[in-house]
Amino acid sequence: MTVRTAQTHTPAISPAPDGPKVALILAAEVIFARDGIEGASLREIAAQAGQRNHHAVQYHFGSRDSLVQAIFDYRMDQMESARGTMLAAANANNRLSDLRTIAEIIFRPQIELIDEFGDHSYAGFLTAYLLRYQTRRFGQFGERVAPNLARTLVLLRACIGTLPEIVAQRRLVTACFMFLNILVIHTRDSAAQGEPFEDAVQDTLGQIVAALAAPTQAT
Repeated sequence: MTVRTAQTHTPAISPAPDGPKVALILAAEVIFARDGIEGASLREIAAQAGQRNHHAVQYHFGSRDSLVQAIFDYRMDQMESARGTMLAAANANNRLSDLRTIAEIIFRPQIELIDEFGDHSYAGFLTAYLLRYQTRRFGQFGERVAPNLARTLVLLRACIGTLPEIVAQRRLVTACFMFLNILVIHTRDSAAQGEPFEDAVQDTLGQIVAALAAPTQAT
């Protein structure tokens, strides 16, 4: 799944205050979402990030795969503070074993990840990332997992503890696709979708909880 925007060519990313590596990460997220991880041009990413060196991606990250992982890690780190706050609130309210609460902690912080053009490009990027990098081990999506996300995934695993590992991971990935699809659909103009964005989020979270908690089918 890719995110398509109205522009034929993506406008250049404004220089990032944190330097060229962050500028490349943000530009790559948009272009990977638009063109796919394999289809995106590394030269175009460099140009959109304001880099004169056509090989800036290779210089700063070494490879396409390393850049992809850098985007994932950058965005996961951005969501850590929100997840920490939500975890503390859930703990204070004795909700750490409530599946809906844990699903909210996993998915809601993604809503705030808006790119420079007002789109949820991260949703398109992460969809492609999960299709490419998912494993059979529950909660494993890369080389490392940010601490608050790791804690939340442990709590989620406890909520669905009767499921076999491979089934639990498959359901988690499916749940991710369900939520990311809402973000992709509501990119730019949520009013055009015919329902308030929050209504779509609430309904999708309900579907996710039902899917995660559903009993396995007898063989």
